[in-house]
Parts: sequence; C-alpha cells; structure tokens
Amino acid sequence: SYNYYSGEPVTGVESGRPLFMRRPDARFTLANFARVQLYAAMATLKLGMDILLVEEGVRLDTLLGHGGLFKTRGVGQSLLAAAINAPVTVMETAGEGGAWGIALLAAYMIHGQGRTLEEYLDQDIFAGMPSETLAPDPADVAGYDAFMQRYLPGLAIERAAVEQMKG
Repeated sequence: SYNYYSGEPVTGVESGRPLFMRRPDARFTLANFARVQLYAAMATLKLGMDILLVEEGVRLDTLLGHGGLFKTRGVGQSLLAAAINAPVTVMETAGEGGAWGIALLAAYMIHGQGRTLEEYLDQDIFAGMPSETLAPDPADVAGYDAFMQRYLPGLAIERAAVEQMKG
C-alpha cells in the first residue's frame, strides 16, 4: 500500500497516486490489509529515520509518539517501535495531535525563559505525566524489515503510476 496523496521527497515520488497491490500468493485477509495500511503509514518515517540512525549515526534513546495513531494503547506504539527498531514512549496525552503541539510551541515562546524546548517540555509540560515506553519486539522488527524489502521495489510502480496518470 502506497498512501501517497501528495509527493514524497524521501522516496523520490513527485506527486501522489494512492495505490494498493498484492502478489497473487498473498494471504488477502482483513487483518493483513489493516496491518499493511499501518506499516505503509510508517514507511517514509522509517526511511528518514534510517538516514539519521544508520547513515548519520544519530543515537536515539526513545521516540515520543503523539497523535491519533497512539489513541489505542500499544498498537501504534508497537508497530512504530518495530519500524524504527527503537523504544517508543507514549504519554497519557498521546491522543492529542497537531493543534495541541502548536499550542505548546506558542506557550514555549512565551514562557520558555531561555530554556531549550526539551527542558521546557520536561519541566513544565510533561513533568509527572504518566507514560509507557515499549521496546521493539525482535520478531516484529524482522516482520517490518520483510515488509520494507517488498515496499522499496514497489516504489518504482508508484513512480510509474504518477508518470502514467498525469493531469
């Protein structure tokens, strides 16, 4: 599944053509269909994180998950941990997304008082906030890596769809 409604520079796709395909021998079940949608939603993030973590050697202790994907406890968190092969922390406020984040940035600009954004969030916003950190499951990491091995060659099909369906 390629959930491209617009272009994606990380994958070299200039505009979007949502696309779902499968191999003839694939087990096409509702569960597998739902899983591939979630995996595909994280594919570009995975590619970008691989640039940072693998190619650039950036160290990541944990990634903080926020937004609607994390409203159902453990589901998005475990899939994201598998995709990036790193722990993912989800706080009690994880279901709040973009507008809440923008409001936090505005509050930081007013009340940050010379601190870094990380310090402000840790000291004023998230201090004492209940959270749960989930380490990646090795079997899930292997499963996501297998997905990416099939996903990456399919990008050529996505690019061809963009080229053939211009206008």
